[in-house]
Amino acid sequence: MPSRDARRRPLPLVQHVVGLDVSTGLLIGHARWLSYVSEAYMLIGRVAEATGLAACALMLAGDLKIRACEAYALRLLGELQALREPTKVAQAQASYRQALAAAEALGIRPLQAHCHRGLGLLYATTSQAEQAQAALSTAIAMYQTMEMIFWLLETEAALAQVEGR
Repeated sequence: MPSRDARRRPLPLVQHVVGLDVSTGLLIGHARWLSYVSEAYMLIGRVAEATGLAACALMLAGDLKIRACEAYALRLLGELQALREPTKVAQAQASYRQALAAAEALGIRPLQAHCHRGLGLLYATTSQAEQAQAALSTAIAMYQTMEMIFWLLETEAALAQVEGR
């Protein structure tokens, strides 16, 4: 596993790019970049900072009426809420469902699959095996159709764990 310092090195670059985005007045891309930085923070375990940035991305995307960015920010908030201690199950579920509805309306199938996967993992952590199996199976079917092999394998492993295999 990389050292803590090694995991933080890319953040200044991403933060710099976001700063340029704001300084040049390119707010339309700013919501997307805020989501990227938020996800980077999430991946290194800085959940509180990631949550704040995801909320800002959601607000900015909403203000600018960029529905796809809104949907991605909602899914990211769902993931972050699922990571909280204690897990914010109801909030995470609501965020995933809102993201899923937006992704369906916009026809963003990869995001739909990720939302089903997120819901399945959330259900698995809350001992709702039947709902977890249904959501994960839906994600698997979508990943197969889109040939998203990495996510397919990850989700199949999660389903096998839920099923006790």
